[in-house]
Amino acid sequence: MIDPAIADRIRQLREEIRRHDEHYYREARPLIADADYDALKRELAELEAAHPELASPDSPTATVGDDRTPGFETYRHREPMQSLDNTYSEAELRAFDARLRKLLGAEVLDYVVEPKVDGVAVSLTYERGRFVRAVTRGNGVEGDDISANARLIPTLPMTLAGTGHPEVVEIRGEIFMTIEEFRRINREREEAGLDGFANPRNLAAGTVKLLDPREAARRRLDIVLYGLGFVSEPLIRRHHELHERLAAWGLPTLERFWTVQGIDAAWAAIAELDGMRDAFAYATDGAVVKLDDLELQREAGSTARAPRWAIAYKFAAERAETLLRDITIQVGRTGVLTPVAELAPVQLAGTTVSRATLHNADEIARKDVRIGDTVIVEKAGEIIPAVVGVNLEKRPPQSVPYRFPTQCPECGTEAIRLPGEVAWRCPNLGCPAQVRRRIEHFASKACLDIEGLGTAMVDTLVDKGWVRSIPDIFTLRREDLLTLGRNVEKSTDNLLAAIERAKRAELWRFIHGLGIPGVGAAAAKDLARRFGSLEALANASVEELEAIPGIGAKTALGIRAFFNEPENQILLSRLQDLGVQPTPPPAAGEGEDNNGAVAGKTFVLTGTLPHLKRDEARAKIEVAGGKVTGSVSRKTDYVVAGDEAGSKLTKAQQLGVPVIDEAQLLEMLGESLA
Repeated sequence: MIDPAIADRIRQLREEIRRHDEHYYREARPLIADADYDALKRELAELEAAHPELASPDSPTATVGDDRTPGFETYRHREPMQSLDNTYSEAELRAFDARLRKLLGAEVLDYVVEPKVDGVAVSLTYERGRFVRAVTRGNGVEGDDISANARLIPTLPMTLAGTGHPEVVEIRGEIFMTIEEFRRINREREEAGLDGFANPRNLAAGTVKLLDPREAARRRLDIVLYGLGFVSEPLIRRHHELHERLAAWGLPTLERFWTVQGIDAAWAAIAELDGMRDAFAYATDGAVVKLDDLELQREAGSTARAPRWAIAYKFAAERAETLLRDITIQVGRTGVLTPVAELAPVQLAGTTVSRATLHNADEIARKDVRIGDTVIVEKAGEIIPAVVGVNLEKRPPQSVPYRFPTQCPECGTEAIRLPGEVAWRCPNLGCPAQVRRRIEHFASKACLDIEGLGTAMVDTLVDKGWVRSIPDIFTLRREDLLTLGRNVEKSTDNLLAAIERAKRAELWRFIHGLGIPGVGAAAAKDLARRFGSLEALANASVEELEAIPGIGAKTALGIRAFFNEPENQILLSRLQDLGVQPTPPPAAGEGEDNNGAVAGKTFVLTGTLPHLKRDEARAKIEVAGGKVTGSVSRKTDYVVAGDEAGSKLTKAQQLGVPVIDEAQLLEMLGESLA
């Protein structure tokens, strides 16, 4: 007789796992950590194994998570594209080896150990050496055709190099976002007043499913290939041979993997990989252990959802418990109210963490986070420390649910929530916190770069009432500034000189500094090149804006709405009256002696440059019409190498890509270190 309690628990687990699958695969917004998700699936698998009469062919344990989304054509894989079983323990890894040895009648097995790239699984089809399509895993049988976005990946060749191409071959791999690119995009979103992405995997998953390829092109995706699906003719006998074959065809493959004999050697390789994973350009959340012999792979076979001959060992994200002392609310320059956890300091991932993000009001409510709780803080890879849960056993009996403020903590204005947004905002443009953040942004190194106008000075100027909006910066008086302290003559004169120079700053810096929603540095440069002046940009139609590659419909509407606001029209008029005249970008054909060496070229930066920060070098290259990517391929024109250059330098030398230093880059740009 079936136990109703067990049947009910199985039903609950299936529903909960499917809900998490929807958020992870289709929305790229996971609600729980991987380890917690895997624990749910493990519990379900154990219950189904103990009660086979309750098994179901559509259970999450028997199917692959489905990433298909509306708006994309689906394509059937010639060979099913399965997932991998996961483990978090050495004991389970050794049990995997024992099962295989028993199944295959072998005393010892050869394995390949590879980094587990935390990205989006993809299957590429090449016919007679030419790219045909890229398809996501989907439900394992058919997936979404994302060929349009895959073609934008700079490291992915449309025609294979070398010889020996099969008539048809499916090559499996992972589309990912480099950690460097992830940081860049989040910085731009922060500068544009938008929420940042949680991690590189979520960002890559969202980008491959963008329906507008122009927006996808703005986010630089990368790819690494490591497996085969359907092949029209025999290609290799052992898995480790595949990496050499892919590299010969000019395809990006894993730079580091281990071919080992026996599970002891595999475990040692995993430990070595764990120690070096921070050196990879991509986020890696574990290791994949695969049988090396393809004939043995075929003999071992697969379950309904995963091969028996491979397993993923997942590294545990670093977590710590600490006391949540308070929840404070930060007010951004666009008015977004962001909750921040104020923590008792705790060591995590090699750093002392005393603050962590709580994301938004909905997340606080969903996790039921309360002041005084003992919370679980996680920091995995490049993710900002985040509160991921609460230790309910340690909850004080007098605790009460947290109530998100209904008013701005800075100015007291009633908070609002715009349709379709999770964030609460302060709608008061005169809110002192927003004014400070807008002025800081305008004067920052990424925008006007007004030296001397940092956070402390901005706070003082706003508190004094001397600066209430951007144009007020250009009305500051020497006699007022001299009252701010003793011996401030030199710093005052330097600040005023920097402000005067800023009146002629590059146009893109002004556009970026205005804080137009959705417009970061890259979009500002595109707008400056297209329109040439603030006046022309202010009069541009939505259609003209949308015609610019990378400017989507939402951003175009945001730009148009910004310039339609009477307050912003007054702001531009005041800037003009105060003698602000941004320097337009060079017209086509100008400066070709210098920038012609850079325009249209693809660069990769590696190591620490002697004088330029990575962001500064990138900005100079992009302003000159060049492009900076995160990984080296045959399409790379130059690698700019500094001190402690790593694997990118090695790969450039292997591929014969020219390697230059900072001085040579500046020479190409028509600049010098003097």
